[in-house]
Amino acid sequence: MTDQTTADTAAASDTTSADRPLRVAIMGAGPAGIYAADALMKSGENVSIDLFERMPAPFGLIRYGVAPDHPRIKGIVTALHKVLDKPQVRLLGNIDYGTDITLDDLRRFYDAVIFSTGANADRALKIPGIDLDGSYGAADFVSWYDGHPDVPRTWPLDAEKVAVLGVGNVALDVARVLAKTGDELLPTEIPANVYEGLKANKALEVHVFGRRGPAQAKFTPLELRELDHSPNIEVIVDPEDIDYDAASEDARRNSKQVDMVANTLQDWAIRDVGERPHKLFLHFFESPHEVLGDDGKVVGLRTERTQLDGTGNVKGTGKFNDWDVQAVYRAVGYLSQNISKLPFDDQAGVVPNEAGRVVADDTAEGKARFMPATYVTGWIKRGPVGLIGHTKGDANETVANLLEDRPAFAQPEDAREDAIIEFLEEKNHPYTTWQGWYRLDAHERALGEPEGRERVKVVERHDMLKASEPDKA
Repeated sequence: MTDQTTADTAAASDTTSADRPLRVAIMGAGPAGIYAADALMKSGENVSIDLFERMPAPFGLIRYGVAPDHPRIKGIVTALHKVLDKPQVRLLGNIDYGTDITLDDLRRFYDAVIFSTGANADRALKIPGIDLDGSYGAADFVSWYDGHPDVPRTWPLDAEKVAVLGVGNVALDVARVLAKTGDELLPTEIPANVYEGLKANKALEVHVFGRRGPAQAKFTPLELRELDHSPNIEVIVDPEDIDYDAASEDARRNSKQVDMVANTLQDWAIRDVGERPHKLFLHFFESPHEVLGDDGKVVGLRTERTQLDGTGNVKGTGKFNDWDVQAVYRAVGYLSQNISKLPFDDQAGVVPNEAGRVVADDTAEGKARFMPATYVTGWIKRGPVGLIGHTKGDANETVANLLEDRPAFAQPEDAREDAIIEFLEEKNHPYTTWQGWYRLDAHERALGEPEGRERVKVVERHDMLKASEPDKA
């Protein structure tokens, strides 16, 4: 270390928080992390924010968790873009927390750390046969068709009849992508390997199963209606599955969304079945009981028929149905993964926290003791529920508590903005920047232009890094 560097570091350590920006590291550059950055800037405080992202590109769930035929949802990127364009924010991509940088490293350079790492694993479904060949998690399939760089480039799509377990928007996305043709999805941003895989998809029937009734489905009305827009998908609902108890009727009266979903399903149940080539069945009151197998492979699904109990919940009837399917996708929820050096609630799948403050443990008096200057927001804070917009409220609450705690923050060893860059370059670790995203974005748009597509997503990590680099003169 040079004498000048030593002097700079000492000066940074001696500078009071009142004389310099509040330095905050946010781990995860998806909507939750970007909303937290926005809340910090809107607080009126003098802030300097570094957004760290494991992928070479930002936007998290928007880029790698939303179906490619949902341009409306992807339009949220426009708003997120405006946040990342602000001078107080810096993007540092292709950096894996726990491997490329640790919590101790972050404490050297920042006053506080916010974790917004989201949820990208599949929640388990504990029924017999769930581990058979041909049984998949929805999150893994979504990562494949969204061109995630860390998953295999091929996906087995040789089943003619497929079951999807779950009645949320992810289940609808999975069912819709399986039921559509490759050519239908070609105008979207899907990479070439995904198009080739979907073009060879043999699925002709997709069956979506929910254990409760239409009033308990977690679809949003728009997502549900979009199923019926495809010229290749015939959506079919059994009239016997249209049933409501007192609690269900109350839910319809008290929620416009619930009522709209119920009305759409009722309309589909009473109409004649058309002749569109791919059939998508929405089944209610069928609780998954067992994935049936033969020679280690999926050959069917067994469900138990349920009925409403008056409270909006269901009870089993003891009647079982076997369904002829060759693949099963479980879409029963996402699960966050453990974060190095942070406590984790395996049951809830979240970092224990109170309003965003990470709880280290409880004192003898039963009061929570918090980890110093460590916070969470988004799905790692409250679990993978709600829509993307709900993370704004999470971010506002977390940031408010962070700013309230500011007087107690310890002084970082080196709060210079260049310190983290020097650290990464000393490790010779390749990282991407916001300017690099603009270059990657332009490259993907150029790939799509000859085919009249908005973009073609780059999949390979090294290709993303290369496209993000500045042009060399």
